[in-house]
Amino acid sequence: MAQVNFTLTQEEVLQILAGNRDEAFKFLVEKILNQIMLVESAEQLGADKHERTDERQDYRNGTRERILHTRIGTIELEVPRHRNQPFHTMVFENYKRSEAALISAMVQMVINGVSTRKVSKVVEELCGTSFSKSAVSELCKSLDTEIEAFRNRPLGNLEAPFLMVDATYFKARENHKVISKAFMVALVIRPDGVREIIGFDVFDAEDNASWQSFFKSLKSRGLTGVNMVISDSHRAILNAITKTYPEAAWQRCQVHFLRNIVNEAPPRFQEGLRTELRNMFNAKTIEEARLIRDGIIVDYEPVAAKSMAILDKGFEDAMTVMLLPEWMRNKLRSTNLIERLNREFKRRSDVVQVFPNPESVLRLIGAVAIEQSDMLSSMKRVLGKRISLQLKAETFPRMRELAMRQQALLDAA
Repeated sequence: MAQVNFTLTQEEVLQILAGNRDEAFKFLVEKILNQIMLVESAEQLGADKHERTDERQDYRNGTRERILHTRIGTIELEVPRHRNQPFHTMVFENYKRSEAALISAMVQMVINGVSTRKVSKVVEELCGTSFSKSAVSELCKSLDTEIEAFRNRPLGNLEAPFLMVDATYFKARENHKVISKAFMVALVIRPDGVREIIGFDVFDAEDNASWQSFFKSLKSRGLTGVNMVISDSHRAILNAITKTYPEAAWQRCQVHFLRNIVNEAPPRFQEGLRTELRNMFNAKTIEEARLIRDGIIVDYEPVAAKSMAILDKGFEDAMTVMLLPEWMRNKLRSTNLIERLNREFKRRSDVVQVFPNPESVLRLIGAVAIEQSDMLSSMKRVLGKRISLQLKAETFPRMRELAMRQQALLDAA
């Protein structure tokens, strides 16, 4: 590039000397950058302003205003325009990289649970300009492509013997009302023992249509080989399992099951009942667990009949995990693995309180889900070792038989 020269009038020099240093520096930067672009324009045109030459490639066509947000404040530049070929400048190449880095940092701050109001304040301190809450939210839309690609990615006939599903709720504005939206998430444990989040979506509620749609999307994307589904006892989940994975046995989350039983008992009996139920869940064999259950029912039925009815009816579904080797049971007898994810989703969303629309729920919580999935995939295998071939030969066929019995009971209920 040719040498850049620019001049200042006496009035401009006096104005610089009289003003504060930040304003003076900003004024000089504007002058320098505008002059650089004039030189670049002349080089691309092959002629200076009003110059007649055989090397001329194009003609000037006025200027357009361009705003730069910098650490010294907002700079207004006059960008040359050419008649036929677009004007190119190195001034904006570095700016674009810096701007992209700034936007990326702002989006990551929101994902990490920093409120959009605080993000705006931080950017104002760094760049001398402010971004409104709505502007920050708009920038976060850049996540949409990545989230959609992850959420709808083909699973390639992924064999995952264990599937956990759950939903947690977030408040969002829709049609001028604040309503609760169900964020559904699916986590699998692959044959190598590694956890992976394979799907998530936002629905109006946990009804039959939404859970069946969610399960069908998992199956259509290639999730196969599901032998056991772990979830709470939501009826819509059970219906979805029988429709999409009829050969999969259902493990009722023992944590939810215990809570359902204890909450129906009088307060003075709850702690003792909780201890005995935990002993039942920790039994070495299903026969031992049944003996403990029978003893609990005899002891508590006179004072907590409703609790004992829940225990008696749901016991077998909560003990499906007893078909597995003992070393595998602890991680698969509840939805604790996915509940930890839900707590992280809630923690990250605390600064939002009410999402501006349902799409923003999918955007922010989906971004957190992708981040958590990457972290889980890089961690130690949750089961500590590869799921053995013996399970396929002995345990999984028994699970299929159990699934048929569970389905028959569900149909008869």
